Amino acid sequence: MSTCAASIWGAQFLSPSLHAQQPAPPPEPPAFTGPGTTTKLTLTVNGQAHDLEVDTRTTLLDALREHLSLTGSKKGCDHGQCGACTVLVGGRRIVSCLALAAMHQGKEITTIEGLGTSEKMHPMQSAFVKHDGFQCGYCTPGQICSALAMLGEIKAGIPSHVTTDLTEHPPFTPAEIRERMSGNICRCGAYSNIHAAITEIEKEGVL
Repeated sequence: MSTCAASIWGAQFLSPSLHAQQPAPPPEPPAFTGPGTTTKLTLTVNGQAHDLEVDTRTTLLDALREHLSLTGSKKGCDHGQCGACTVLVGGRRIVSCLALAAMHQGKEITTIEGLGTSEKMHPMQSAFVKHDGFQCGYCTPGQICSALAMLGEIKAGIPSHVTTDLTEHPPFTPAEIRERMSGNICRCGAYSNIHAAITEIEKEGVL
């Protein structure tokens, strides 16, 4: 038998461990079994109770937009990074794209639709119009909700990352406004006008 033939036969029959060391094929991914389970809940939005039956994975944002037709809250990044979906829950702001609807039964939810109408605008809405605090308007509902909550945070004495003295009431400064509104992105760049609108409302003390 030639040396070449012996090498081939040896590889195939004399060294079975070579074949045993081959990695096993990856397991098959689990088959998709359809949508998740549903749950019945009551959401109180803008002072009105709504009985819903939704998939347990439904976000608060999708419940508002798809089930209640409250489309003022916008889906921007859907990752909690742009602030376009900001709503108020018990007066505190949250990004509704990261919140499950099922977790908010029994809580008071306020969207931009609950703040005012075109005939009777909320003071913050009027200030945004007056100071041109928007261009395309996509982020504006979240900006306004966040601005209201931000003023409430300062009034309640809640510090931010730029508050220098945690033993004192946080001041109303440009730095505080920028930091507290930093979670709301305006891709049009209307930040200076948004700042002016918020400043006017704080100085007038209408809230």
